[in-house]
Amino acid sequence: MLQATLRAVARLPLPWLHRIGAVAGWLAYRMAPRYAARLTDNLAASGLADDPARFEQICSTAVCEMGKGLFELPAIWFRSTEDAAGLVVETHGWHLVDEARRQGRGILFLTPHLGCFEVSALYAALRIPITVLYRPPKLKWLEPLMRAGRNRGYGRLAPTSLGGVRQLLKALKAGEAVGLLPDHVPGFGEGVWADFFGRPAYTMTLAGKLQRATSCAVFLAAARRLPAGKGYALTIEALDADLGGPDGPRLLNAAIEQLVRQCPEQYLWSYNRYKVPAGAEPPIAGGTR
Repeated sequence: MLQATLRAVARLPLPWLHRIGAVAGWLAYRMAPRYAARLTDNLAASGLADDPARFEQICSTAVCEMGKGLFELPAIWFRSTEDAAGLVVETHGWHLVDEARRQGRGILFLTPHLGCFEVSALYAALRIPITVLYRPPKLKWLEPLMRAGRNRGYGRLAPTSLGGVRQLLKALKAGEAVGLLPDHVPGFGEGVWADFFGRPAYTMTLAGKLQRATSCAVFLAAARRLPAGKGYALTIEALDADLGGPDGPRLLNAAIEQLVRQCPEQYLWSYNRYKVPAGAEPPIAGGTR
């Protein structure tokens, strides 16, 4: 019944879904003080909006964008693969991926919580085999929907487990693609503390380990929402850095920061990026561990 409802919603035009989502975003902001506080605190601490007017502009837009991100999911997950990927109406830098594949290299896509990260993987899955790392949701009823929406085209899912990591390594060594959310907070033992917008954030080391083990090409990918629900602009940027070295997590966060600075309104500031994973030691005051 739920899938049938979502498939019906998916038929609505993207501009309608984004308008509804913008309203829903404001309702959530007004009715969930904890969520609202995290969004404003993270944005304020980033230093991207020291001017009050600029802060208000970014914050207001980010609230709308959060709602759009939720309500666009049915269109991404439950339209046909071709129709959903067709919402990407601009691409910049995909030729870099083609060149790396001609060289026989695996591709590591790092897609932060910016814009519509779901459509980035779907666009790739129509063109190349890609395995995307995902964390099974706490809400068990959500997993079948997630898998139905993401296991399409050449796309496959790998869970956040040792077996899932083996899937990623196998794909990269075969010259295929892998997708990660690089600003996702990893579990204890899977990350280190590194500055992100001037604050210590528990940062994954997996990207660096995959790069070191396979010599894959590493790209940042972001699908920004275009105005008035006109679709998405997908940008691919090469990340030429040794993510597996001792300075790798800091370099990774610096690259994400640079991407966010280009479009701060569409970053998911409400995400609990600075939480301390269970079992991890909190960062040292005034620095990182």
